[in-house]
Amino acid sequence: MPPMNLLLASLIALLPVEPTSALDRRIAERGAAMIDRLVEEHEVPGVSVALVLGDDATGRPLTFAAGFADREAERRMTPADRLLSGSIGKTYVTAAAHHLMLAGELDFDAKAIEWFEGEAWFERLPNAKEFTVRQLLRHQTGIPRHVFVPEFLPDCASDPDRVWQPRELLSYVFDADPLFPAGEAWAYADTNYIIVGMILEKQTGTPFYDYVREHLLDPHQLDDTVPTDSRRIEGLAQGVIASPAFEGMPARTLEDGVFFLNPQFEWCGGGYASTALDLARWAHVLYRGEGLPGTDGTYLASMLDAVPVRPGLPIEYGLGVFVRPTEHGPLHGHDGFMLGYQATMGYLPDARVAFALMMNTDDGRILGKPLHLVALDLVKIIEEERAAPR
Repeated sequence: MPPMNLLLASLIALLPVEPTSALDRRIAERGAAMIDRLVEEHEVPGVSVALVLGDDATGRPLTFAAGFADREAERRMTPADRLLSGSIGKTYVTAAAHHLMLAGELDFDAKAIEWFEGEAWFERLPNAKEFTVRQLLRHQTGIPRHVFVPEFLPDCASDPDRVWQPRELLSYVFDADPLFPAGEAWAYADTNYIIVGMILEKQTGTPFYDYVREHLLDPHQLDDTVPTDSRRIEGLAQGVIASPAFEGMPARTLEDGVFFLNPQFEWCGGGYASTALDLARWAHVLYRGEGLPGTDGTYLASMLDAVPVRPGLPIEYGLGVFVRPTEHGPLHGHDGFMLGYQATMGYLPDARVAFALMMNTDDGRILGKPLHLVALDLVKIIEEERAAPR
């Protein structure tokens, strides 16, 4: 058992969402204890968790948190804290794209270059004349990741107030060799979603963040999901930078509430901060077919049309969604990784559970297993409690 003070802290952190039944209270108490043990045993700075249970449109939410939103300041993590959700932001991009597709305003099988006629710089992208919108959304373009170019993050850190334009981000892969011919393999790249964001803005004439707020976030009252479009993000927990991928960066993301660089560079590759509850609610509506009001869930078949991420692995990637087999049935969701933060969200239709789990460290080694597997440990608790005789 964890120390009593840690367990009590997590149980207090169940607020502001109180379990409404004895079953949910047992799930919440066991889940809180599990997260407390996780924080203590692995020395995780802080964790925020949300679950949405049930078949109805709103579901039954549970929240709990453990550890610190800022360890040095001894400020406890609570469900109200926002954390960066990293690449989970791609789920808003693909949802916006499907919103336009279902309105007849976006053809997923059109060549992306059609939106960039007369812009000579676009042809400097690998496979520029070949890849389609669908291949961008499904990471099948053969374009390498601009964020992994060695100069990229140092450039961001050296000019922390810089507001990056999409074309400037893409310039890091100008004239690069393609990883493979368009459509013939799979390789994850934020770069693909930067291009999709540009297409969405050209098609709608509306800034991407405004479009998402109007058509996706506001209809579901996801008020705690906000763009990471400046160095100051209200309610953001302190992030701890410990990943070897970020060698040379400072140990903490915030100084007096200001990010050490401009996270605006993520844009459509990620680009959001959220509470765990907002993320779990988004997973619940998106993967139940209710994310796009008035569409009757018809977008799900397109979104879940997935391809293998690697030969021999059971994991597939659809249009902005990982599809994984689990002992609880298929898992539809996404993971996120950003300087100082990690997150995962997903929905298991067979188990009738949506979840989000967020941490304020980017060290993927700290738990000894991927974050979505920790979330599945919580799902196991739910299934055990549902099955237990009373």
